[in-house]
Amino acid sequence: MIVVNTEFIPGKRIREIKGLVQGNTVRAKHVGRDIVAGLKNIVGGELKGYTELLVESRREALVRMLGQAEELGANAVLNVRFATSSITSGAAELYVYGTAVVVEDEAVSPASEGKIAAEPV
Repeated sequence: MIVVNTEFIPGKRIREIKGLVQGNTVRAKHVGRDIVAGLKNIVGGELKGYTELLVESRREALVRMLGQAEELGANAVLNVRFATSSITSGAAELYVYGTAVVVEDEAVSPASEGKIAAEPV
């Protein structure tokens, strides 16, 4: 599965648009992480517990989005974007979305070899 945050993939053409796909997860803060974060606020530095939580959340949301794309028969997701929002005090949602498509290699004719192809319309 090709996943990009651009509108097209160089060397590929969009054969079919399958539609919007999304994945999300809502995570609550952990008391242990809050204690460590409070101490880090005093001395400064990276809040590694929260960084790990965000990495896990991004991965889970992305897996869910890619699962939707596969169910639709897509082989790529374009214009991928991540967003976060606060749900309640202490809980946040990580949301990822994009456009599921089927792409194929662009046909290269002998006349166009060596030339830069025009951007897709």
